[in-house]
Amino acid sequence: MDTTITTQDAAAGRRTTLVFGLGREEYAIDIALVQELRGYGNVTRLANAPHCLKGVLHLRGAIVPLVDLRIRFGHAAPGYDASTVVVILNLDGRTLGIVVDRVADVVALAPDQLHPAPRLGGEGGHVLAVATVDERMLILIDMARLLSEFHTDTPLPLAA
Repeated sequence: MDTTITTQDAAAGRRTTLVFGLGREEYAIDIALVQELRGYGNVTRLANAPHCLKGVLHLRGAIVPLVDLRIRFGHAAPGYDASTVVVILNLDGRTLGIVVDRVADVVALAPDQLHPAPRLGGEGGHVLAVATVDERMLILIDMARLLSEFHTDTPLPLAA
Protein backbone atom coordinates (compact mmCIF):
# COMPACT_ATOMS: atom_id res chain seq x y z
CA MET A 1 0.00 0.00 0.00
CA ASP A 2 1.38 3.44 -0.94
CA THR A 3 1.25 5.78 2.06
CA THR A 4 2.90 8.75 0.34
CA ILE A 5 0.93 11.91 1.13
CA THR A 6 0.59 14.43 -1.69
CA THR A 7 -1.18 17.70 -2.40
CA GLN A 8 -3.50 15.62 -4.56
CA ASP A 9 -4.66 13.85 -1.38
CA ALA A 10 -5.67 17.17 0.15
CA ALA A 11 -7.42 18.25 -3.03
CA ALA A 12 -9.34 14.95 -3.08
CA GLY A 13 -10.60 15.55 0.47
CA ARG A 14 -8.37 12.88 1.97
CA ARG A 15 -7.72 12.96 5.70
CA THR A 16 -4.06 12.26 6.56
CA THR A 17 -3.73 10.14 9.69
CA LEU A 18 -1.15 8.48 11.89
CA VAL A 19 -2.08 4.84 12.52
CA PHE A 20 -1.10 3.22 15.82
CA GLY A 21 -1.90 -0.04 17.54
CA LEU A 22 -3.29 -0.88 20.94
CA GLY A 23 -3.44 -4.61 21.39
CA ARG A 24 -5.00 -6.10 18.25
CA GLU A 25 -6.88 -2.94 17.25
CA GLU A 26 -5.62 -0.14 15.05
CA TYR A 27 -6.52 3.50 15.60
CA ALA A 28 -5.96 6.61 13.52
CA ILE A 29 -5.56 10.26 14.51
CA ASP A 30 -5.15 13.44 12.50
CA ILE A 31 -1.45 13.70 11.58
CA ALA A 32 -1.54 17.47 12.17
CA LEU A 33 -1.81 16.76 15.93
CA VAL A 34 1.46 14.82 16.02
CA GLN A 35 4.52 16.72 17.17
CA GLU A 36 6.94 13.78 17.45
CA LEU A 37 7.41 10.09 18.29
CA ARG A 38 9.62 8.90 21.18
CA GLY A 39 10.46 5.83 23.18
CA TYR A 40 9.02 5.39 26.66
CA GLY A 41 11.26 6.45 29.54
CA ASN A 42 12.10 8.99 32.23
CA VAL A 43 8.51 9.41 33.41
CA THR A 44 7.91 11.11 36.76
CA ARG A 45 4.86 9.66 38.46
CA LEU A 46 2.32 11.93 40.13
CA ALA A 47 0.63 11.00 43.41
CA ASN A 48 -3.16 10.55 43.29
CA ALA A 49 -3.29 10.94 39.50
CA PRO A 50 -5.86 9.00 37.47
CA HIS A 51 -4.56 5.49 36.74
CA CYS A 52 -4.15 6.15 32.99
CA LEU A 53 -2.04 9.28 33.66
CA LYS A 54 1.38 7.65 33.93
CA GLY A 55 3.00 10.90 35.02
CA VAL A 56 4.88 13.69 33.31
CA LEU A 57 8.02 13.93 31.26
CA HIS A 58 10.40 16.79 30.66
CA LEU A 59 10.54 17.69 26.96
CA ARG A 60 12.80 20.58 25.96
CA GLY A 61 11.81 22.74 28.92
CA ALA A 62 8.12 21.75 28.98
CA ILE A 63 6.39 19.44 31.45
CA VAL A 64 4.24 17.06 29.39
CA PRO A 65 1.44 14.89 30.86
CA LEU A 66 1.65 11.29 29.64
CA VAL A 67 -1.58 9.28 29.22
CA ASP A 68 -1.42 5.54 28.57
CA LEU A 69 -4.18 4.89 26.01
CA ARG A 70 -3.94 1.17 26.69
CA ILE A 71 -5.13 1.78 30.26
CA ARG A 72 -7.60 4.50 29.18
CA PHE A 73 -9.25 1.98 26.84
CA GLY A 74 -9.28 -0.79 29.46
CA HIS A 75 -6.57 -3.08 28.10
CA ALA A 76 -5.03 -5.51 30.58
CA ALA A 77 -1.79 -4.58 32.36
CA PRO A 78 0.39 -3.12 29.60
CA GLY A 79 4.14 -3.63 29.66
CA TYR A 80 6.77 -0.95 29.08
CA ASP A 81 9.83 -1.87 27.06
CA ALA A 82 11.98 -0.68 24.18
CA SER A 83 9.11 -1.16 21.71
CA THR A 84 6.63 1.02 23.65
CA VAL A 85 5.96 4.27 21.75
CA VAL A 86 5.08 7.72 23.05
CA VAL A 87 3.29 9.98 20.58
CA ILE A 88 3.69 13.65 21.52
CA LEU A 89 0.60 15.63 20.51
CA ASN A 90 -0.25 19.30 20.28
CA LEU A 91 -3.89 19.69 21.35
CA ASP A 92 -5.21 23.23 21.18
CA GLY A 93 -1.74 24.66 21.84
CA ARG A 94 -1.02 22.30 24.75
CA THR A 95 1.48 19.46 24.60
CA LEU A 96 0.44 16.00 25.77
CA GLY A 97 1.88 12.52 25.27
CA ILE A 98 0.06 9.24 24.68
CA VAL A 99 1.52 5.76 25.19
CA VAL A 100 0.70 3.17 22.52
CA ASP A 101 1.93 -0.33 21.67
CA ARG A 102 3.20 0.53 18.21
CA VAL A 103 3.02 3.07 15.40
CA ALA A 104 2.08 1.44 12.10
CA ASP A 105 2.14 4.04 9.34
CA VAL A 106 0.70 7.23 7.88
CA VAL A 107 -2.44 6.76 5.78
CA ALA A 108 -4.45 9.21 3.69
CA LEU A 109 -8.12 8.28 4.08
CA ALA A 110 -10.55 9.11 1.28
CA PRO A 111 -14.09 10.16 2.21
CA ASP A 112 -15.50 6.89 0.81
CA GLN A 113 -13.29 4.92 3.24
CA LEU A 114 -14.90 6.57 6.28
CA HIS A 115 -18.02 5.07 7.85
CA PRO A 116 -20.09 6.61 10.65
CA ALA A 117 -19.09 5.57 14.15
CA PRO A 118 -21.58 3.37 15.96
CA ARG A 119 -23.42 5.10 18.80
CA LEU A 120 -21.65 3.93 21.91
CA GLY A 121 -23.16 6.18 24.56
CA GLY A 122 -21.20 7.30 27.59
CA GLU A 123 -17.59 7.92 26.62
CA GLY A 124 -18.07 6.79 23.01
CA GLY A 125 -18.14 10.36 21.69
CA HIS A 126 -14.41 10.24 20.98
CA VAL A 127 -14.87 7.84 18.03
CA LEU A 128 -15.23 9.96 14.88
CA ALA A 129 -15.53 7.19 12.30
CA VAL A 130 -14.43 3.71 11.33
CA ALA A 131 -12.26 3.54 8.23
CA THR A 132 -11.62 0.62 5.93
CA VAL A 133 -8.24 0.36 4.21
CA ASP A 134 -7.87 -2.82 2.17
CA GLU A 135 -8.53 -5.56 4.77
CA ARG A 136 -7.82 -3.26 7.74
CA MET A 137 -10.30 -1.45 9.95
CA LEU A 138 -9.10 1.75 11.62
CA ILE A 139 -10.91 3.51 14.44
CA LEU A 140 -10.60 7.27 13.89
CA ILE A 141 -10.28 9.03 17.26
CA ASP A 142 -11.02 12.63 18.31
CA MET A 143 -8.01 13.04 20.61
CA ALA A 144 -9.06 16.47 21.91
CA ARG A 145 -12.38 15.03 23.12
CA LEU A 146 -10.86 11.81 24.47
CA LEU A 147 -8.15 13.63 26.43
CA SER A 148 -10.00 16.84 27.32
CA GLU A 149 -9.55 16.27 31.06
CA PHE A 150 -5.76 16.30 30.62
CA HIS A 151 -5.29 19.38 28.42
CA THR A 152 -7.60 22.04 29.80
CA ASP A 153 -6.49 25.62 30.32
CA THR A 154 -7.32 25.48 34.03
CA PRO A 155 -4.07 25.90 35.97
CA LEU A 156 -3.32 23.53 38.80
CA PRO A 157 -3.44 25.21 42.22
CA LEU A 158 -0.11 25.57 43.96
CA ALA A 159 0.20 25.18 47.71
CA ALA A 160 0.60 28.48 49.51
